[in-house]
Amino acid sequence: RPLWRGAGGAAMALSAGPLKVCIVGSGNWGSAVAKIIGNNVKKLQKFASVVNMWVFEENINGRKLTDIINKDHENVKYLPGCKLPDNVVAIPNLCEAVQDADLLVFVIPHQFIHKVCDEITGRIRRKALGITLIKGIDEGPDGLKLISDIIREKMGIDISVLMGANIANEVAAEKFCETTIGCKVLENGLLFKELLQTPNFRITVVDDADTVELCGALKNVVAVGAGFCDGLCYGDNTKAAVIRLGLMEMIAFAKIFCKGQVCTATFLESCGIADLITTCYGGRNRRVAEAFVKTGKSIEELEKEMLNGQKLQGPQTSAEVHRILKQKGMLDKFPLFTAVYQICYEGRSVKEIISCLQSHPEHM
Repeated sequence: RPLWRGAGGAAMALSAGPLKVCIVGSGNWGSAVAKIIGNNVKKLQKFASVVNMWVFEENINGRKLTDIINKDHENVKYLPGCKLPDNVVAIPNLCEAVQDADLLVFVIPHQFIHKVCDEITGRIRRKALGITLIKGIDEGPDGLKLISDIIREKMGIDISVLMGANIANEVAAEKFCETTIGCKVLENGLLFKELLQTPNFRITVVDDADTVELCGALKNVVAVGAGFCDGLCYGDNTKAAVIRLGLMEMIAFAKIFCKGQVCTATFLESCGIADLITTCYGGRNRRVAEAFVKTGKSIEELEKEMLNGQKLQGPQTSAEVHRILKQKGMLDKFPLFTAVYQICYEGRSVKEIISCLQSHPEHM
């Protein structure tokens, strides 16, 4: 839906000079986004030409990861083989990285957001704006709490969200894809579109920000279910059914737990059906879930073995979803979400995934 809401000129209230950008995070997706932003700011006078990127310091074969990024312009651990622009500067100290930033791009595993916000609250510009690319949810006293809610409450800044069918290595290789920005303030969504859009990274801006964000979190739970099907060699029809039923549960969950209005059309944007498809065929959650079936190892073991330090979001999000649904007495209305949680954490047999779906509310 197009946005014409009055926005109070929040974007215009930023500093008069070029806008300084800081990327908070430097994993696989963070590094791919750093490549886009680093190249874009060189061409756009509106943005400062140097981009800070906060890097959690690690030692790689006796060298600091920040030194490798700043000298060799490559994140050899999380995005090997991809050259980063030389104007992206890796900084290991979080407070130093965000200092004087006008625009903050949050792209860290969702389990670290509280710690990061606590560390930088009070150290950023009062009129700074943020965008979160973080896929996950939290739970609050009233049930659902979005990552953007946490940032907004802790830091007092306006937050937009970016979610879409964006497997990081493909974005970094500049293969064509789309993504969705959800915003509460139109000017701010459009400002981030200007910062991030390229000929091969096409962006639609919508005002249904909470739904956009929820899609990004919940699709990882569905992808775990899709991976279980692959591990069990159940074929394409079954996997398609899991994806469709997963989408129906995503929509139902959003309609129950989102505070604002939920527009069903948002699920047809890149953040919805497109991201769900790419994650159920290509993402790490699917891959690890398939290995879980084939190897009999735990999710934790496989995360360590297969992901080279990256974090898995699907199982943990299923646990947060499970707690929210249990609190509201609604587990029976979400059989796929519930089965994924029980298989990951309660020892339920993975073969029971189908019996969970045979009596799905969609078929009653």
